[in-house]
Amino acid sequence: MTLLTALARLLIFPGLLFAVPAAWFFLWLERKSVALMQERVGPPFMQPFFDFIKLLGKSTPPRSGIAGLLMRAWPLIAVSAAAGAVGLLPVLPSFGGFEGDLILLLALLELPSVCIIAAGFSSRSIFGEIGSAREAALSVSYNIVFLLAIVSIAASQHTFRLEALAALPASPLHWLGVLAILVCLPAKLHINPFSLPNAEQEIYSGPLTEYAGPELAMWELSHGLEWVACTGLVATLIAPHIALAWGTSLLAGCIFVVLSVAVVLLLSVLAAATARLAIDSSVRFYWQCTLIFAVLAISSALFMRFRS
Repeated sequence: MTLLTALARLLIFPGLLFAVPAAWFFLWLERKSVALMQERVGPPFMQPFFDFIKLLGKSTPPRSGIAGLLMRAWPLIAVSAAAGAVGLLPVLPSFGGFEGDLILLLALLELPSVCIIAAGFSSRSIFGEIGSAREAALSVSYNIVFLLAIVSIAASQHTFRLEALAALPASPLHWLGVLAILVCLPAKLHINPFSLPNAEQEIYSGPLTEYAGPELAMWELSHGLEWVACTGLVATLIAPHIALAWGTSLLAGCIFVVLSVAVVLLLSVLAAATARLAIDSSVRFYWQCTLIFAVLAISSALFMRFRS
């Protein structure tokens, strides 16, 4: 990958020029879909953008010392990590990549969650600390399934390079891993039935209770970019982006967007159809999924070995 290609992926497509508007669109689509399923009107199309601009114009509470500096730093780190994760997605054919970029993608996808946990404890608010504790417990639970899924996909294709994973023929372990990733996304994106860290009816906004103004705007943008990165990862794993198969880069980008929107709609339907689970039920669910997925992954690997 050349420097020019890397900058194009990070700044243009699927980077910031695409990802920021897509983040606001995905946030609106999720809220609108849930509202329609609940027979409500829902927000207007531009509402996430208007909310972002409104928050930028508000003042933030005065904070001093290391705690105040950290509270200002966490949302910026989260936005940078989510934007970097989007830029790594192998959307267009022949865009390069590098060995092990999947590992970097996993690290960048996990950073916003780590920042949220740290932000809640840095705020010294009881609601923030409760939300951070819930986020930490939930993160440990679903990340085991998430990492097992990614490792299974990489092992089945014998590579940790994103472009190779998206281009090689799919195996049973590949599809099993994609299904496991989809199971983890509601918890990663804080939507029902796993919206525990930011349960407004219980702990206000959880880790973000003490945030306002531009800092809260950055958190909202980070959340939207997580939607783009997570749904984009699933999209690139579902459909290969080989130029001969998709024809042109424009068609490749269109298929990526369509699949990402389909994943957003699927998760929105799940969120509207379910209620929030308790923390013990959520953790138990993912530990059970870990056991089930591990058995299925080992069985699939043995089947593929004996078949070959």
